[in-house]
Amino acid sequence: MDAIVSVTADWGIGRDGSLLVRNKADMRRFKELTMGGSVIMGRKTFESLPGGPLVGRNNIVLTRSRDFAPEGVEVARSIDEALEMADAYGERTWLIGGASLYEQFIDLCDEVYVTCHDVVLEADAFFPNLDDDERWICADVSETEFTASGIPYCFALYRHI
Repeated sequence: MDAIVSVTADWGIGRDGSLLVRNKADMRRFKELTMGGSVIMGRKTFESLPGGPLVGRNNIVLTRSRDFAPEGVEVARSIDEALEMADAYGERTWLIGGASLYEQFIDLCDEVYVTCHDVVLEADAFFPNLDDDERWICADVSETEFTASGIPYCFALYRHI
């Protein structure tokens, strides 16, 4: 399993259930990388998706809620169950959020694809700081680009060692 995330300079990922930075290139990259695979997410992340289940992907929602059963998704009650569902699908598996799932299951990931925005914004959800974790190395970083609103960003690849 791999993870994909968009962060700010202090590893913030969201506020009030929304992403901190709107970045069309990040959204394109997310779609390109995850298309055809399984995406594992928490209930709140699923509910934040503007169009419901992500088209072209096997959507797996991890939740404790017994009443949660939206159309177009598989519902898992444990990470083991979610991984079994993803394995049955047979394609690449992605952890896509939110913060509590990232924190709990980051060590099950081989790689993390990070969009790093060079800005600090008020956040209430954070991704684990991989730069401060000796179990992770930054294996690749792209050239700096800019969002439509002028925020510098790059794409980074972290590997679990």
